[in-house]
Amino acid sequence: MKAVVYRGARHLGVEEREPAAPGRGEVRISVAYTGICGTDLHIYHGDMDSRVGADAIIGHEMSGRIAALGEDVTGWSVGQPVTVLPTRWCGRCAACQRGHSHICHAMNFLGIDSPGAMQSSWNVPAELVLPLPEELPLDQGALVEPVAVAVHDVRRGQVASGDHVVVVGGGPIGVLIGTVAQGRGARVLLVEPDPARRAVAGEVGIEAVDPGAVDVAAFVADRTDGAGADVAFEVSGAAAGVGTAVEVLAARGRLVMVAIHPRPREVNLHRFFWRELELLGARLYQRDDMVEAIRLVASGAIPARQLISRVEPPEAATEAFTALEGGGVMKVLLDWQEGDR
Repeated sequence: MKAVVYRGARHLGVEEREPAAPGRGEVRISVAYTGICGTDLHIYHGDMDSRVGADAIIGHEMSGRIAALGEDVTGWSVGQPVTVLPTRWCGRCAACQRGHSHICHAMNFLGIDSPGAMQSSWNVPAELVLPLPEELPLDQGALVEPVAVAVHDVRRGQVASGDHVVVVGGGPIGVLIGTVAQGRGARVLLVEPDPARRAVAGEVGIEAVDPGAVDVAAFVADRTDGAGADVAFEVSGAAAGVGTAVEVLAARGRLVMVAIHPRPREVNLHRFFWRELELLGARLYQRDDMVEAIRLVASGAIPARQLISRVEPPEAATEAFTALEGGGVMKVLLDWQEGDR
């Protein structure tokens, strides 16, 4: 088997390893595709070395087929297409006891805290595996996890039909949030400075504006008869994005914080007071979100094919990461199917 190994900031290697047999309660998956996400970029930049050790196998967006079953595993068959819910919770902490296991205080996130999906053969606990429809192409199946993020975020924001929604940041998650929100009947505006990403948003039916060319708050006020947006999603991770997301909201509007901000940001709390705004965090997702994401991707409600910008072999992992951090692309996948390339 092959594995992409994180060896330190901006240093990846590709290694040949012997695949291990699945343990009790595990399945071995022949990975087909692994997606690279913003969290993976944070790891690549060395920002998460406190959780990710040297020679770690990262990655958590994936699709593949079951290759072998460990002892005591039933209900699965070899060759079955699957994806993985990459979160293991303790069941004992305060968050788990309150029914919030997806933000467990002792979370083991596969691909960060333990080996992930950037390997051609991956052993995972059977309870974390979800079936994919046989007819769903596996490259599109690799987008289920980021779609689950968007499903959870839109649920967190309580988006309803007729709502005016502003998404600040037009990367893959921002576009997916916009797509899921539109599927609920919301009117969506995406704010994104990168012209290539605005073009992709337009191709999938999402209106997008350049914050460098448009006064976004005035634009939103004009389209809402002065009221403002019902919900804003901050997905950019930039200080300016936070300011924009706060500024566009209507009275009692909801701001959903999706992006990972590596440092504290200045926030206009007076506007929160003045308009009685709400701030909601959205960190991960629950199993129901993954199930809904599979349904949306399989039904064609998510334009998965249009969001895949590049597919690279594992040997080109560094180039794949570089392409993603350079902007101008959406989803970048690693293809582990040597015989099919």
